[in-house]
Amino acid sequence: MRKETRLAVYTFYVAAGVVAAFGQSAAHLANIRQLTSGGQNAESYWSPDGKRLVFQSTRDGRECDQIYAMDADGSNVRMVSTGKGRTTCAYFLADGKHIVYASTHEAGAGCPPPADRSKGYVWPIYSSYDIYLAKDDGQIVKKLTDTKGYDAEATVNWKTGRIVYTSLAGGDLDLWSMKADGSGKRQITSAPGYDGGGVYSRDGKKLVWRANHPATPEALATYREFLARDLVSPMKMEIFVGDADGRNAKQITNFGCASFAPTFTPDGKQVLFASNRLHCDSHDFELYLMNLDGSGLEQVTDFGGFTSFAEFSPDGRKLAFTSSYQAKGRYEFNIFVADWK
Repeated sequence: MRKETRLAVYTFYVAAGVVAAFGQSAAHLANIRQLTSGGQNAESYWSPDGKRLVFQSTRDGRECDQIYAMDADGSNVRMVSTGKGRTTCAYFLADGKHIVYASTHEAGAGCPPPADRSKGYVWPIYSSYDIYLAKDDGQIVKKLTDTKGYDAEATVNWKTGRIVYTSLAGGDLDLWSMKADGSGKRQITSAPGYDGGGVYSRDGKKLVWRANHPATPEALATYREFLARDLVSPMKMEIFVGDADGRNAKQITNFGCASFAPTFTPDGKQVLFASNRLHCDSHDFELYLMNLDGSGLEQVTDFGGFTSFAEFSPDGRKLAFTSSYQAKGRYEFNIFVADWK
């Protein structure tokens, strides 16, 4: 397709509220729709009835992320967090009337300082993050974690009611689980290094997550040095699958790059995740499918740039994801929804 023709086609689809998919993306994605426009929008997750999405966004002149909800067509956007501090990782409970998310607002109304990247690209692991239960109109019901250090990255299994999250409660970044009221906390992983981004299979029997388990004493020392400064380096992450209690954990990728944001397909037989395996150490991420034993790797998207944080709708017919596809600015990320084939 000539450049002029491709541009004309894209312009037509944007005017209609639809973005065209090209290449490998067409094998699994159809009728791609861009729901947000401008700013940094990410981690959109479905309500149990499939009618809404909850997500984090830096918008409205704010300096850091707050939590928002919107209808599944991108309309009726409204903030559902406090508007204070920094927030991340929101998820609906099974009743569709409550959400959980992490926030630093009790430590101060302003945004915590950005990560010190003098030693490379790092993620901040703010010790002031705790996880809160709130109504979907924004009213906080209960603080679910109250330990010293990072508590965030919560997702919910609607069948069992368990929440999986990442915590420093045991002295390292491990997966933990709890009930929706914050009781029954259990540590799931214990290997030295970072375990995070956990997601249950729909039947609640398995977990998939991202991890960086340093393989040498030098790498472990570097990890702990970063952790002492509330930082973690995300550029060497692999995908793990295990039972919901952490048993039978198995590493299913071995790219030596950054792979994260995994989720199970609705039938629980495959994992969909993001990776920069084609350009390690870059921010070029695409979506991939893989069987639970690590076989059958298939590239799903080829948008170029950054595509991640995918989740299937409750009926399995749609996929929500975050992408820089056709972004107008360097740090623009938008939320898209597509029909899943």
